[in-house]
Amino acid sequence: MTQPEPFRIKMVEQLNRLTEAERRDRIEKKGYNVFKLKSREVFIDLLTDSGMSALSDEQWARMITTDQAYAGSDSYEMLSSAVSDIFGFDKFVPVHQGRAAENILFSNVVNEGDFVVNNMHFDTTYANVKHKGGTPVNLVIEDAYDTRKKVDFKGNMDIKKLENFIDEKGVEKIPLIMMTVTNNTAGAQPVSMNNIKKVSKIAKDHDIPFFFDACRFAENAYFIKVREEGYKNKTIQEIVKEMFSHVDGFTFSAKKDGLSNIGGLIGMHDEELHRTCTELGIIIEGFPTYGGMACRELASIAQGLREATDFDYLKYRCKQVEYLGDLLHKEGVPITRPVGGHAVFIDAKRFLPHIPQEEFPAQALTTQLYIKSGIRGVELGSSAFGETDEDGNIIPAPFEHMRLAIPRRVYSLNQLKYVAESVIELYKNREKISGLERVYAPELLGHFMAEFKPIKGKN
Repeated sequence: MTQPEPFRIKMVEQLNRLTEAERRDRIEKKGYNVFKLKSREVFIDLLTDSGMSALSDEQWARMITTDQAYAGSDSYEMLSSAVSDIFGFDKFVPVHQGRAAENILFSNVVNEGDFVVNNMHFDTTYANVKHKGGTPVNLVIEDAYDTRKKVDFKGNMDIKKLENFIDEKGVEKIPLIMMTVTNNTAGAQPVSMNNIKKVSKIAKDHDIPFFFDACRFAENAYFIKVREEGYKNKTIQEIVKEMFSHVDGFTFSAKKDGLSNIGGLIGMHDEELHRTCTELGIIIEGFPTYGGMACRELASIAQGLREATDFDYLKYRCKQVEYLGDLLHKEGVPITRPVGGHAVFIDAKRFLPHIPQEEFPAQALTTQLYIKSGIRGVELGSSAFGETDEDGNIIPAPFEHMRLAIPRRVYSLNQLKYVAESVIELYKNREKISGLERVYAPELLGHFMAEFKPIKGKN
């Protein structure tokens, strides 16, 4: 049965659709990097789900009625209540987005030569660890690397790998263990409660702090409810509370499961860490009761957190993503299975087997999707996660994904059907797509500003 939207539309925005010739001209001028496109040059924007949610009437109401104050706004009290009710944390620092939370946390705990282990780091987490002189280490289960394999909790940490790594490197070199929920890099794959408990026990046994990268915590809780034994009769709120009872802290981008257009949090139980993070936050973000945002944004996050943990909303949200994935899978398009919570991940290595990873097949696919249909996805492959050796040669990433991230409460099923039809048409003509040469990229988070040019002149 179709899962209907648990809301109705009060406002619409007119979309602009350029011709194919115009889109080709735009992407060529932007160095074949979709990040550099203007939003009005894009027809359907699936670049990210971060900060792209449609706000509810309740969020707008709270944004309008809250006061605006440098210190002590009532919106901070709204947010504090929501953080306590939902996460069970009384100590937190508001920040303007998730990477600011990572910057502040890692500035306080990561030293040169340290290792930060994770199921899988996403791009900004990886970059912030590197920026502080640490080494990010991914210890996801091996099943995650097989995009064909259907495993309920493909985002899990490999327990044996974690134990071995701690034994090898020593506790003193591991300032914290992180877990990304859901696991974005592996294809929006959830982590089980059982896995969370096991990692928490290992962390406690070794006296290592355990933190969530909690950007999509509510979607992860949904998958625990519908896939994990013993949780189908529990509410999302009960599952979230249990998840967070096993960690010492978390970083959070409210631009995802906070249903807000901006904002983030660092939560912790440790008083000293809260003090040092607050002090650094004042220097680089702002006073603790506004955290680099207008006070109305704190009110939006407070309400968004409550809406994001509503089961009917989450069911609609995840079923919408599943709908797009199923349309593609039925036509043979190679995607990561099972479909995750916020996006459909297309396996560009299988989509474009004739393009070696050194020629950035996921980037080539992303640019061609824009040229042919006006849809903007994003490359999460060797441009985003690859390395270069001492001679400048590309060391390919383990995944070569094009991600189609679906903003929350924004696009209709009919628009997603158009997306599917566009990708399927590309797949039928995939042999016409050729690779790209990267001509520029900064050292960290280089994919945001990278520039490419076509190989063989076919693009």
